[in-house]
Amino acid sequence: MTRILGVDPGSRATGWAVIEVEGSRLRLRASGVLRPRGDDRAARLAWLHGELRALVVGEAPETAAVESPFTGINARSALALAETRGVVLAVLGEAGLEVAALSPAAVKSAVVGTGRAEKRQVVYMVVRLLGLAKEPPEDAADAMAVAIAHWRQASWSNRLRSTPTR
Repeated sequence: MTRILGVDPGSRATGWAVIEVEGSRLRLRASGVLRPRGDDRAARLAWLHGELRALVVGEAPETAAVESPFTGINARSALALAETRGVVLAVLGEAGLEVAALSPAAVKSAVVGTGRAEKRQVVYMVVRLLGLAKEPPEDAADAMAVAIAHWRQASWSNRLRSTPTR
């Protein structure tokens, strides 16, 4: 069984999800949304670091995937997102995890079948693929999609490597 952590970093909310994969079966182990409080950016990032570190220790993922930022955002938002993503990458690096970076289009393509899928389509597929009884919060659903996409890409790469060449 493989345990994958998916993270969808955001300046106000960071979604996370841990899925377990056994063969072709997927199961959601845990998920949530980390929402730092207050206006002090340094304190918010420090809080996120501590919470994410505790999550990694508690859930013990074997690999991780983080969604890369969308490029069409303004400079202030891009900076805040980059700071948050830096904290996420630092925590995962400290834990010694191999980290994959996935674009939003790659996540949508792996989960829905098209890189231009609507957010509702992604949530729908996450619920179906993981057999969830109800829709998760949007940020957590995004993190689940990141973890699923990472598993699908890794699975596809492994199949290509194991296919004999002629």
